[in-house]
Amino acid sequence: MRAVAVIPARYASTRLPGKPLLRESGKYLVQHVWEGVRQARGLSEVLIATDDRRILDAAHSFGARAVLTRPDHACGTDRVHEAARGLEQRPDVVLNVQGDEPGMGPEEIEEILRLLGTRPEADLATLAVEAGPEAGPVPSKVKVVTDATGLALYFSRSPIPFYRNAAPPGYLVHVGLYGYRMEALERFVSLPPSPLEKAESLEQLRALQAGLRIAVGRARRFQASVDTPEDYRAFLAALDPPPPAR
Repeated sequence: MRAVAVIPARYASTRLPGKPLLRESGKYLVQHVWEGVRQARGLSEVLIATDDRRILDAAHSFGARAVLTRPDHACGTDRVHEAARGLEQRPDVVLNVQGDEPGMGPEEIEEILRLLGTRPEADLATLAVEAGPEAGPVPSKVKVVTDATGLALYFSRSPIPFYRNAAPPGYLVHVGLYGYRMEALERFVSLPPSPLEKAESLEQLRALQAGLRIAVGRARRFQASVDTPEDYRAFLAALDPPPPAR
């Protein structure tokens, strides 16, 4: 199984423009992601896909392979597909690793590869983490429910399941890391946004509505993304060792 990880990294961001190039830690934010992914076993290649030459140049400066993609992609998955399609050797599996999640480690990558290697009926694989009842009403913490075999039934920003007669013991919260079989990725990007996807603003619902099967594995921790200056400060504060003084 030839597996390739693609890290989409775009410059524009409403709340934190240019965030892949933040480097108060001494390393670019996207470099932290790239270094974590490269530690995973089973990957044939790790590639950064960007719409901006500044990010491309930064990636080359720390030794990453990077490609410049179209600037008009509607979502990161489209950018991942363009990068994967341009590879000389067609991959069997493509991982979409968010470029703003510097806490992503090799364990999560390897779990995705394990799922796709042992679940031939699955078109995609992703992860979820067990969370307490406080996660239920938070829209940014996307909840998922699965069938008895671990295939996704539904993802939602609302609390699912709805506990009618008891206090909720907790939820499964989605971790935004995906592994696609190449055929499934090609099918996904050929589809228009689905009604459920538009309703919840969740790409994975396009896959479910199209009949693609998503295996959901367990992650040990929730990977917080860097979306705001406050998120970035929290990331810096958690670094061990701490970033160099300025």
